[in-house]
Amino acid sequence: MSTPIDVMDAATLENLLATDGSAVAVLDVRTPAEFESVHIPGSFNLPLDLVAEHAHDVTRKLGKQIVLVCQSGTRASQAQQRLVDMQLETGSVLEGGIAAYEKSGGEVVRGTQRWAMDRQVRMTAGSLVLLGFIGSKLISPKAGYLSAAIGAGLAYSAASNSCAMASMLSKMPWNKVSTEGKTNPLAQIPNAGQLLNPKGK
Repeated sequence: MSTPIDVMDAATLENLLATDGSAVAVLDVRTPAEFESVHIPGSFNLPLDLVAEHAHDVTRKLGKQIVLVCQSGTRASQAQQRLVDMQLETGSVLEGGIAAYEKSGGEVVRGTQRWAMDRQVRMTAGSLVLLGFIGSKLISPKAGYLSAAIGAGLAYSAASNSCAMASMLSKMPWNKVSTEGKTNPLAQIPNAGQLLNPKGK
């Protein structure tokens, strides 16, 4: 995980969002399914894989300080780096992600519950490594290559600050949300000058 250029702790974000007419906008870069499971009231969802494509539109429409949020901070840091690469405002990364925000007592909205993507990745990778090991003992030594492949993939994921497994898992049926009656990701984001009011006042 790359070190965020600018970070914001949960308490600071809570205080800013509690202020009417707050000058910050919360941009959640997790998958739509994760966002549906739990998110900060008033936040907007733009998955990490769409950040680069829509970065100019999002920063133009929001017209205020952006706080990038994910589950733990990793994907938000990646989103921040993509903004830097495009020479746009970097935005602050919520330190510890929504997990830290909720732990600190911050208000969240809950929906259909699903595992966070990083938890799904750990379960999938661990299960495949275990399966490869057991297969090498009970079926064929060649099954051990599965464990080696997963280990190599995780090492590459850390070195490149990317995760192909997370990308694949995001396409699984349990990580899909209904698109009925929903518009594109940018439609939910207000134009600059509109107040972000997470309390709905």
